[in-house]
Amino acid sequence: MAPTAPSTRARVYAIFRHSDSGHGGRHWRAFHLLALAAGLLAIALASIDGLPTWFETLLTAIVVLVAIFFLGEYVVRLWAAPESSRFAGLSDGMARLRWALSVNGMIGLLAVFPVLAIASGSIQAGHEAGPIFCLFWILKLSVHAPAMNTLARVVSNERATLTSVVIIFIMILVSAATMAHMLERAQQPAVFGNIPEALWWAVVTLTTTGYGDVVPQTVGGRMVGSLVMVSGILVLALMTGILATGFAEEERRREYLRVWDQVTRVPMFAELGTVTLSEIVSKLRVRHYPPRIVVVRRDEPGDSMFFISEGEVEVRLPRGVVTLGQGGFFGEMALLDRLPRSATVVTSQPTTLLVLYASDFYEVAANIPSLVEAVEREARRRRAENQGIPAQAETS
Repeated sequence: MAPTAPSTRARVYAIFRHSDSGHGGRHWRAFHLLALAAGLLAIALASIDGLPTWFETLLTAIVVLVAIFFLGEYVVRLWAAPESSRFAGLSDGMARLRWALSVNGMIGLLAVFPVLAIASGSIQAGHEAGPIFCLFWILKLSVHAPAMNTLARVVSNERATLTSVVIIFIMILVSAATMAHMLERAQQPAVFGNIPEALWWAVVTLTTTGYGDVVPQTVGGRMVGSLVMVSGILVLALMTGILATGFAEEERRREYLRVWDQVTRVPMFAELGTVTLSEIVSKLRVRHYPPRIVVVRRDEPGDSMFFISEGEVEVRLPRGVVTLGQGGFFGEMALLDRLPRSATVVTSQPTTLLVLYASDFYEVAANIPSLVEAVEREARRRRAENQGIPAQAETS
């Protein structure tokens, strides 16, 4: 039975997905960013006084058009929301409600809120509406930041440690404000007369900003200020280290899952056991190539081999062209024979490759001999074809 073609709603939802690497998804993201940039630029220019009337009218028209565009986008996203795998098993109405209450849904709603306010006559589409549009539209940039979800997961994973650092920060902050109040209130009652006022100096000093508008004058106050500045550097460095470590661990997990997903699509790897597969996943690197991109060139040093997870490549040889699709591999002869590459390989469509570098190849050869034997068998077969069929040659 032939597979069912995706519905129109499914195709629209696929274009809206940030992970979509097709032409439609890339063009949509580029157009969305262009519209957002045009709207924000128009708002910024409209805030300048003394512009010609015709130019102000043009800027207002751009703002309104971009607002209408975002309204249409919100409606279409709401319509396509049931296609999300997160809402599997829910009715269309419930899926749309869940999406509308999500972070992306709320950001989309805030972006169209000024349109509704203008339509209702609450505000005018001019100077009055500009700042509101700017505040709400700038949130849409977060939609184009793929690391936002990663940041949320890192904060969630490290919440206990980060909470401890925040508590330390508050302890130092309140202690510094209290001591500064005790030591400086006689000299500077206007800025250190009470603890809430002294908190401004403590925050500025602890974050190492140092505006210079409030400066201790007593010896004790300056000693406290010195300790607070050093403590601020230590606390911020500690928080930075926690977040950096969390990001590195999260990225390693994400990369492992990405490689695992691509590895299972290659028949040669899929036949391996789970334990063996987990060993080779850590050695492979995922690389995405658009069409008509040179992957390797003839006579280059052969320092890696490639497995095709998705897509197709053309192996261009002096005596012909060989096409390799999903599950194929190339570059193995350069590694086995320690010779320069004998062909140029170019992608013929969007292609995902798994790269195995020479150092990792020899380690795999020691730990997973069955895989290397399969590669060597294919290399011998290709050499035999090269000797018997002039139109085909080595694919390395």
